[in-house]
Formats: sequence, C-alpha cells, structure tokens
Amino acid sequence: MAAESTLADSPGTLSGVARVLVNAGKLDPKSAEALLRTAKEQRRSFVATLVQTGTIEASELAHTLSQALSVPLLDLSAVDLQRVPKGIVDNKLAAQYQVLPLSKRGNRLFVAGADPTDQEAIERIKFTTQLTPEWVLVEQDKLAKALEGMTATAEEQLSAIASSDFEFDVTEDIGSPAPEASDMSSEVEDAPVVRFLQKMLIDAINARASDLHFEPYEYNYRVRFRIDGELREISQPPLAIKDKLASRIKVISKLDIAEKRVPQDGRMKLKFGNKAIDFRVSTLPTLFGEKIVIRILDPSSAKLGIEALGYEPEEKARLVEAIKRPYGMVLVTGPTGSGKTVSLYTCLNILNQPGVNIATVEDPAEINLPGINQVNVNDKAGLTFSAALKAFLRQDPDIIMVGEIRDLETADIAIKAAQTGHMVMSTLHTNDAPTTLTRMMNMGVAPFNIASSVILITAQRLARRLCENCKAPAEYPRQALLDAGYKEAELDGSWKPYRAVGCSSCNNGYKGRVGIYQVMPISEEIQRIILSQGTAMDIAKQAKAEGVRDLRESGLVKVKQGVTSLEEVIAVTNE
Repeated sequence: MAAESTLADSPGTLSGVARVLVNAGKLDPKSAEALLRTAKEQRRSFVATLVQTGTIEASELAHTLSQALSVPLLDLSAVDLQRVPKGIVDNKLAAQYQVLPLSKRGNRLFVAGADPTDQEAIERIKFTTQLTPEWVLVEQDKLAKALEGMTATAEEQLSAIASSDFEFDVTEDIGSPAPEASDMSSEVEDAPVVRFLQKMLIDAINARASDLHFEPYEYNYRVRFRIDGELREISQPPLAIKDKLASRIKVISKLDIAEKRVPQDGRMKLKFGNKAIDFRVSTLPTLFGEKIVIRILDPSSAKLGIEALGYEPEEKARLVEAIKRPYGMVLVTGPTGSGKTVSLYTCLNILNQPGVNIATVEDPAEINLPGINQVNVNDKAGLTFSAALKAFLRQDPDIIMVGEIRDLETADIAIKAAQTGHMVMSTLHTNDAPTTLTRMMNMGVAPFNIASSVILITAQRLARRLCENCKAPAEYPRQALLDAGYKEAELDGSWKPYRAVGCSSCNNGYKGRVGIYQVMPISEEIQRIILSQGTAMDIAKQAKAEGVRDLRESGLVKVKQGVTSLEEVIAVTNE
C-alpha cells in the first residue's frame, strides 16, 4: 500500500500529515520520523499507524487535519452506507488508498478519506473515474470499519449468515433442473448462496412459517417469514446476491431462469432429514429485481383430523353430515390464507375410501393426497376449471373438488354436477356464508339452481392461538365485552378472558392458529329466501334464528375457552 506521507529526500524534512502534526504540536519530529519508518516497514498508511499505535486518537487527528488544511469534516457513522454509490471506485483501489466514494455531482466525486495530503490517491482516482475528487475528512477507525463491510464480498457476508450444519437435498423427481436450464445451472451453484437458501428454508420450517418472502429494493434486500399470519423480517443479506438467489430458486423449481420480465409459478420438493416437503414458488418482476414468495406446503396439515381445526361440536356435526350426503354442493368461503384448502382436504380425507372415486381440480394442487385424482389447472393449454370439470363428469366420479369457483361457466357445471348425483366441494372469496349465496346470484347463477344444489356453506377465518406457557388473565370493562358481542347473561363471572404476554417459545404471546367458523346448512326457509331473491341480510337473520353463529360469535366462544384473545377475534372478524 502506498503510504500517504513519506520521508522527504532530506532525512530531517517531514511532509504531509507528519508535518501538519509537528507544526500543530501534536508530535515531535523524532517521533514522527520513527512512526513514518514503522508505517513503511509494515506497509501501512501513516494515519493508520498513528491511530493503531495509540499515538493520537482518530477523532483528534481528524479535527487537527480539518482545521490545519481547511478540509470539511464528516462523521461517517451518520452516513447510510447502503446509499453510497457502488462501482465508481474499484473495491481494491478503495481498500489500497483507504477511500470511500460518498456521492457524485456532475463531474465531481466527493470522497471520504483520513489523509487529504495523499496526492497519489487523488491522481489515481481522477485517472480511473475521469472525475474530479473532492476530499471529505473522516475518522480513520470509522473509515476502516466501513471499508471492511463495504469490500467484503457477498459470498463472505452470506457465509457469515449461513452455517452448514444441516442436511437439505433437492429431491430428484421434482427438484432437478429443467433440461433447458441445465447448461446455465452451473452459474447458480454458488456454495454460499445455496447454503443461505437452505438455511432460510430450514429456519422457516422450524419457525412454523407458512411463506417466505425474498424482496429486493434499491438499496437493500430482505427476507421475511409469515409466522402465524404475521410477516416478520428475518434477514438482510447483501444486495449483490439477489440475481444469484433468484436463479438458484428458479433452477430447482424448473422455471426459466433467463425470463425475468413476467411472473412465473413453479414448485420444488426438498428433503428435510427423512421428510420431503413441497414448496410452491411464485416470482414477480419488481422495480429492483424479482420478488420471490415461497409457500411451504406441509402435507401433515391436511391429515390433522377435523378435531384439530377448531370446529365446535355442533359445527363439526353439521359439516360431517353434509359431506357424507350422496350429492349436493358444500362451499368453503373466506379470504386468501384463511385455511380453506386445509378444510377441504380434511373433508376429502374423511371421505377418501377404497370404494369412492374422488377427483380434484386446483390452481395449483397444493398437497399431494394418495388415493385422490388431482389435476392442475393449465390455462395456456386450455385446461381451465370448467374444462377439467367437464372431463370429470365423464370419469365416473363420486366426489368432485373444485379449487375455486371464479366464473359463471365453472359455477354452472359444478351446480349441474351437484344436481346429478355428485358431491361437489369448492371455495369462494366472500366475507361470510350468507353473502356467498348473493355472490352466486350476482355471478348469474339462477336462484332455483342455488337453492336445489347448495346444502351447506362454511365461512372461516384463522385467529392466532394464545401461547399456553405465558397467557395471563385479562381485565376488560364490562361495557367493552358487551360491545364486542357478549350478552349480559354470559358475563356471569364463570369464565375469564386471557391476553397475550410473550415468552421465549412463542411469537408475541401467540403460538399457532385456530379456525373460527360459521357453518350454515341451507334449510328450507333459507331456500325460500333464495328463491324469492332475498338479500344477504335476510339470509343472515334466518340463519341466526336457526342457531347458526356468525364469525364474531364463534370467535367469542374461543375467547371464553381461553384459546385466543378478544383483541385477536375483533381484528379477524371486523367486517
């Protein structure tokens, strides 16, 4: 490394920083000469030698040089290093001369450095960048620390984040690269990137996350997990790895790694110990790179059994009675991520017997269920929900599951199937059970078809479950409980609500989730309201008269049981 200050040809003559410090009375000439010799022998800058030997404090040195040379002084700890320009000065050059580009304005480049007398550094920067350097003085110790972080390669930073004490393999059947991508896959077999991705997936599984979000922004890159319905930031890997990480995920998901302009969907299957787990991958081009969301599809969630989902005994009895009927339509409704698919799979598992032919059409099939014929929608090839449904009816099915009713054509075919001796299950995106019926009418389905085919609708939400280790009794004003929906008779002191506290084994007082359900059988009275084209309010009023709890009332039952908190129920059922 070129020393910023060197001995002049005449041994007693000092130059640069050494002369400034001697003139300021901070050093005597003999000490200055000795330190210059030490710096030269150790191939270090004179300023670094001064600070590291403790001869002068970095802050005192910076202030002295700033006053003596009339150079502006900057506190580097106040600078957002993510926003400094990258690539203007080569990393090796920056490390050699201990300089950090701060900003560029016109043909001027503002450069942070600890030695403004280093003419060699100024000339070298001017030559390589074709810009005029403007020196800004900073403290040597802060500069060295900043440069260490800036010049560390993305691989080194990733290696620090990701350890390699785990075993995680791509399974051969799904996870192997697509043939057309095999020649490019070598570019993304970057060991630190591979280890980082594996660590994120394993951490997500261990944290019971449902989704991983890999998000590139202008100055940073972040990874977030959705745990118990809430997104939490987990890591901020170096921005430089965004393309390699996206390519790695796309290769093992059999996606086109050369196509970055349009969204893509894929799947990957990875071996976690002796367990294989499926992941659904979605890519989305954003302003600063591809955002990737990976959903963890745990097959065990579909085999929990109906008891584990959180249905109350009477709700469970209504649902099981409906799905065991020989024909008709059962609809599950709720927003995205409310557990509709798991509820349908649980029902299919109950019905999955050797003597029953079950066919499903989904977009995509999230969990593989042995014994059930599952079909993925493929719009490009013309395999839509309605096309698959038409084919199913020629396949002698007993039970049909449609991933989602999105249009009138799909609704009509599904209803005809329900009217001709098939049990049909599907989902709709509506807020509650009564509005599902009016939504179908608005789609164009004839009221008499709805009344004669739909036998039960269940609306659902997922609420966070209170941690059993740390939940504590909560005190609410009586009026607050009445406003939430409790009746006077229920506030008899026989039960206590609980609140979230938080401990080392949970997430802010919550651990896991529980379903809140509105299970509404279609009675003869509700059929009459449908045929007379009644409103959702009319249907809701009749359902309440028949003892059907709405979502808020079902949630309040869970609060009484101490399963979740009143705040959580109000949040998820606040229509």
